Amino acid sequence: MRILITGANGQLGNEMRRLGVVSPNEYIFTDVAELDITNKTAVKEFVKSNNVEIIVNCAAYTNVDKAEDDEATAELINAAAVRNLAEAANNVDATLFHISTDYVFGAEGNTPRSEDMPLNPLGAYGRTKLHGEQIIAEVGAKAIIIRTAWLYSEFGNNFLKTMLRLTAEKEYLNVVFDQVGTPTYAGDLAMTIFSIIEGGYYTGNEGIYHFSNEGVCSWYDFAQEIATAVGHTKCKINPCHSSEFPSKVTRPPYSVLDKSKIKQTFGVDIPHWRESMFYCLKRILMQQPSEQ
Repeated sequence: MRILITGANGQLGNEMRRLGVVSPNEYIFTDVAELDITNKTAVKEFVKSNNVEIIVNCAAYTNVDKAEDDEATAELINAAAVRNLAEAANNVDATLFHISTDYVFGAEGNTPRSEDMPLNPLGAYGRTKLHGEQIIAEVGAKAIIIRTAWLYSEFGNNFLKTMLRLTAEKEYLNVVFDQVGTPTYAGDLAMTIFSIIEGGYYTGNEGIYHFSNEGVCSWYDFAQEIATAVGHTKCKINPCHSSEFPSKVTRPPYSVLDKSKIKQTFGVDIPHWRESMFYCLKRILMQQPSEQ
C-alpha cells in the first residue's frame, strides 16, 4: 500500500516520517518542492501515477494572525488545495486523512467540544479551515477529518520551544491565563493516524474526529510546567489577560476537545498532556544539550 504525506516538513509531517520508516507499507513524503498541492493537475497526476491509496494532508496555512491580512493565501492552502486532494482521492478511490482545528468553533460555551457542536469561526484561519472540511463533504471523498489543538513538537516553531528559549533568557514573562485548552504533542497525533492506517481501521469509519492529549490547562499553566520541568526557575511567569496582547483575531477562550468518539471508534489510548510534554522536552534536550 502506498501512502502520500503532504506537508511533510511540518510538525506533524516530520512525526509521520519517523513512523513511516518502520512500516511494511510505502510512505511517500512530499512538501511544496516535491508536490504543490495548490496545482490541481499536478496533484491528480501524482496521486494516479504513484498508485496512492491513502493521502494524509499535513499541509496547512497556520499563521493565525497573518491569515487576517492574507485570507486569500490561507484559503488557497486550507481550502482550494484540499479540494484538489479530495478530488484526486476520489479519482482513484483513495482515503483522505485531513487535519483540521479547534478554531472552527466560536467563543460560546465552556464544555469540551464534541464533533457535532455548532461551528462559528472567529477569524480568517478558522474560516478557511472550516471551508476545507466543507469542501471534503461537498466532493464526497472518503475521508477522516481530525480536528486538533495547541500542537507542538521538537520540529519547527511552537509554544513549547518558544517558552523553553524565553524562560532561559528572560527574568520574567507575561503569559495569558484566560485561554484554556489542551497542549497536543504532534508525535501522539501521528501515532494515532499511523495506527489507524496500519490497522486498516479507516475503512467504514469515515467522518470527523477530535484528537488532543488528555487534561486541561491555560497557556500560563503550560508555560509554568515547561519552565519547572527544565529547571528555568529564575524566570518569573506572570498570568495576564488576552487583552494585554492586542491581536487582529480573537482566539477561542475555551477549546478543550472531547475525544470520546476517536477513543471509542479506534481504541486510542491518549496520554496526559504533561506526560507527553516531558517526553518531547527530553527529546529536545538530547538533541541540543549545549543550549541548556
